[in-house]
Amino acid sequence: MYQFHRAISPGLQEYIEAVSFQYFIKTRSLISVKEINEQLIFTMEDKEETNTPSSNSDDKQLCTWSLKVTPVDYLLGVADLTGELMRMCINSVGNGDIDTPFELSQFLRQIYDGFSYIGNTGPYEVSKKLYTLKQSLAKVENACYTLKVRGSEIPKHMLADVFSTKSEMIDREEGLS
Repeated sequence: MYQFHRAISPGLQEYIEAVSFQYFIKTRSLISVKEINEQLIFTMEDKEETNTPSSNSDDKQLCTWSLKVTPVDYLLGVADLTGELMRMCINSVGNGDIDTPFELSQFLRQIYDGFSYIGNTGPYEVSKKLYTLKQSLAKVENACYTLKVRGSEIPKHMLADVFSTKSEMIDREEGLS
């Protein structure tokens, strides 16, 4: 099962990101690795023709194929999910929805807290994505701060411009350090 794992791991992470994002939009919670693995069980009929003269019918057997998501792939996919949630936050502000950023901030904080328990003890890829997760959380928290402190000062149609400018400034500052 693990012979070609390195070849399919990036694709699995993208799949987990997409499935968990859809699941979050529907339920406002995080999908478990068990639920993802249950979605990756495939059953199909396998027709085997018998060449014996006494049997004129086809024997039908059910073949079950499954793909197991490893815990590391799950974690890396969830880490990628945080980037999508950050974009969802900024887009919701641009659309005038000021409740979603606060909900997303709390959810991202919970994910970040879970990842911080792993720390440097996990695989190298997890620590790399933890940095990106921290950036996404900072952008969402910055958006919430701006909404809370300056939200009444800024007209709703201009909120998106304010956040895009601040996001660019944060990216440049982090690139210099």
